[in-house]
Amino acid sequence: MIETLIIQFMTDPYDETLHFSQSWQQQLAEAFNKIEDLCDYLELSPDDLPISIAAIESFPLRVPLSFAASMEKGNPHDPLLRQVLPVKEEMGIYPGFSVDPVGDIQAAAQTGVLHKYQGRVLFINTGSCAINCRYCFRRNFPYSDLQLTKQKETAAIQYIQEDSSIAEVILSGGDPLLLNDARLTHLIQQLSAIKHLKRIRIHSRLPVVLPARITGELINTLVSSLVQIVVVIHCNHANEINERVMDACRSLKSNGIIVFNQSVLLKGVNDNVAVLCELSEKLFTQGIIPYYLHLLDKASGTGHFDVTETEALMLIKQVKDTLPGYLVPKLVKEQAGAASKQYIL
Repeated sequence: MIETLIIQFMTDPYDETLHFSQSWQQQLAEAFNKIEDLCDYLELSPDDLPISIAAIESFPLRVPLSFAASMEKGNPHDPLLRQVLPVKEEMGIYPGFSVDPVGDIQAAAQTGVLHKYQGRVLFINTGSCAINCRYCFRRNFPYSDLQLTKQKETAAIQYIQEDSSIAEVILSGGDPLLLNDARLTHLIQQLSAIKHLKRIRIHSRLPVVLPARITGELINTLVSSLVQIVVVIHCNHANEINERVMDACRSLKSNGIIVFNQSVLLKGVNDNVAVLCELSEKLFTQGIIPYYLHLLDKASGTGHFDVTETEALMLIKQVKDTLPGYLVPKLVKEQAGAASKQYIL
């Protein structure tokens, strides 16, 4: 049986049945990191795409097969492909774009702790992601300078413990669900022991791009928390929601975990009323609440995704005219130094 699987994999490196039967760690290890391999899988020629080697060197390519499998083969304009394709436009200079667009570095209260808003802090546990989204606002973040050693993690926990105004900790990154179960369990247990903490919010792209991560062990870790766990997934287009993603989200929901979604408004991906409406409808069908629609954070290398605030307002007003209010995400932007996210509509 093992020999048969080995032969099958050697003859078809993109065998999806075999790939999706593997653990999430194995699937992550086999993510596309070469543009030629991704193009080969999608039946595209690199010569027909505006690919930039300099962009790849600046911000490496990383795409799990579970996400690539939802792309339309042979379509160079696929909205999911656009989110991960390193293109020449990334190397352009765009006025107002910077390496720290939302003031993360200035908000670092401790190594790994960003304290921007009253009552809540971001806890950055890892700089790693399962996928490198080209519009990422932390693509230039100095994770290596803020690496959490055991001693620094203890200091970060102590900072949260000593500030009784902190009611919520947001696990961020990178992607916090890339922590292994043992480390994530230990972290949640430490946070749960803080008496004034009411919620732990986990922001993760993994339920969408690597749904195999939502294992029974992970669910047990989340439901055993002494404080409420909220999961915020990140999905930008309805095509990202395949059967594996639906199963992962159902596992979270069926175990009493509240799931929200936040999206980023991206030119050439979802800057379209019909696309935004379809996304909200598909999310809600799975019991996921459309939460935020972010304007692009103006990080260097992302200017080609920018949708103006005027255009965004027109879009969201049309969405409001089409959908019931509970399906309309809040249009927001993040502004460095502001006391909270800025509501646009």
